[in-house]
Amino acid sequence: MKKHWSELSTGRRCTVVVAGIAQLILQGVALRDIAKRTPAQVNGPKAGWVAASFINFFGPLAYFAMGRKKSD
Repeated sequence: MKKHWSELSTGRRCTVVVAGIAQLILQGVALRDIAKRTPAQVNGPKAGWVAASFINFFGPLAYFAMGRKKSD
């Protein structure tokens, strides 16, 4: 059943707000990292990782796990 914002408890509202803030921070850090790296330092196209970063939580986490080349 779909609930409206006004029907959520205070705890649920806080959870939604904290999760939203965490998503924005994670995406911002990922986008900043992508922008600072050269194409040679990224696995795959940078534009693809930028697009993937908009997939909630999964995109930025995938970039940090698989998108950055390890420095030797």
